[in-house]
Amino acid sequence: MTMTGLSQERVQQAAVQNIGSLTKPLESKLVASFSNDPDEIYRAQVFRANVFNLTETNQDKDPFDDICLHLIVKDSLSNSIVGYSRIITSDLISSPAEFYTASEFDIAPIIQPHSRYMEIGRTSVDPNFRSGAVIGLLWSKIGQYMNEHKIDYLMGCASISMQDGGAKAISVVNHLRENHFTNNELRATPRIPLPQFDIDIDGKQHIPALLKTYIRMGAKVCGEAFLDRDFNVADVVILLAKKDIKARYLRHFA
Repeated sequence: MTMTGLSQERVQQAAVQNIGSLTKPLESKLVASFSNDPDEIYRAQVFRANVFNLTETNQDKDPFDDICLHLIVKDSLSNSIVGYSRIITSDLISSPAEFYTASEFDIAPIIQPHSRYMEIGRTSVDPNFRSGAVIGLLWSKIGQYMNEHKIDYLMGCASISMQDGGAKAISVVNHLRENHFTNNELRATPRIPLPQFDIDIDGKQHIPALLKTYIRMGAKVCGEAFLDRDFNVADVVILLAKKDIKARYLRHFA
């Protein structure tokens, strides 16, 4: 074969390879970032309402949305929002009373002077993306932020569904009281307490996935639950010192 023929053959092969690369399906990627774009934040609020099954409104919004950081996970191909967390830090407010958690609990006993706090709330994941990848991305961003801003404590409200009338929620809180509560001096008092009953249900089996993750990370539950009638859930306060994060989760905070 002549050099000219060899060159033509290489050109043809390159052309075939280029055509193949053009027809190859694009791969979807999940991308997590903080957003201050009003349109994107609105989409996130609609997403939250859908995940939380808020049938009376198509947008989950409250005054805390105006001061918080909006952490959003999107599918790069569809540009759809598939995950979300709302973050409020000590730097964004003038006193601990301005945390969302303080609207449901007296949190003064759990706030340590001169410590820096990050409150996580409204965490939501698209039901079609609950393999763990979205939560992993959210935790990676949260971990990076904690390191960069020298956050000492992670806290927030973890919700337990009361769709069954509350029996399972009460059983979960009973289990938490026996196994995962903080010491008495480190308790948050609910402004509307969830009633307490002895129920013959194994609450451990009904701990929601997100709350279970917090506990596995090393978080403690700061006392009794708040009855949130608007969302039909029972909320408990979780508190996690950065120094207490379990080793298997530290990769998110590296």
